[in-house]
Amino acid sequence: MYRTGIEAPERVWWKKVGRHEKIWVWIAFAWCMVLFAMMPLWHLRGGQNPSGIRHRVDPAAYQARVLEFVQEYQVGTDNGLPVVEPPPGSDVYLQASQYAWLPVVRLRQGAEYTLHLSSLDVNHGFSLYPLNINFQVVPGYDYGLRIVPNQPGEFHVMCNEFCGIGHHLMVGKIIVEPAGAAVGGSADGLAGGTAGGRSSADADGGANTGGGR
Repeated sequence: MYRTGIEAPERVWWKKVGRHEKIWVWIAFAWCMVLFAMMPLWHLRGGQNPSGIRHRVDPAAYQARVLEFVQEYQVGTDNGLPVVEPPPGSDVYLQASQYAWLPVVRLRQGAEYTLHLSSLDVNHGFSLYPLNINFQVVPGYDYGLRIVPNQPGEFHVMCNEFCGIGHHLMVGKIIVEPAGAAVGGSADGLAGGTAGGRSSADADGGANTGGGR
C-alpha cells in the first residue's frame, strides 16, 4: 500500500532476524575482532617492519650532509646528476625533493650499507622498482635502512606519494655493480646501461615484498 512520507507505517512492520542471518552477523563480528587484534600483533610480532635508525633532522642540515657526501664520493654524472660510489660499509645519503632524487647511487653487490632517506620539502614515497619495497620519506626525519644488495642491476627509485605537478618526473636510480667489477669506473652515460634489469636487493631487518609503509 502506498503511503506518503508523513504517514506513520503500520505497527510491527518489521520482521525478526532469522537464525541464519544471526549466524552470519556473529561470524562477521568475530572476523572483525580477529582483524582488529591482528593490527597490534602484526606490528609487534609480524617482522614486516624493517629495522633502521630514525631521528629528527633539520632539512637544511640533511641537504648539507648530502652535498658533502656527493663531494666525497662522486665518480661521474648521469644526465646531469652526480653519481656517487661510496665504499662498502659506509653511510649512503639519498635526498628527496620536488621533483628529483639526489644523487645517483652506485653500490657493490654483497656489501652492507646504511641507506639514509629524507625529504627537503614535502612527503615523498620511496619505491624501488622492479622490487616491491616502499617507504615513506618525511621532511624533518632521517630514516636509515641497513641494506645488502644481493644481485647486480639497475634499479629505479620512484616517488609513490603524490608531491605536486611534477610527481611523475621524480625518478632516481640505484646501480648495483657485480662483486668482481672494477671500482671507480666512469659514470657518464649510465642511462644506457642495464635499464629494467630484473634484479633484487635484500634489506636487512624485514624489508619484505609487502612494503614498509
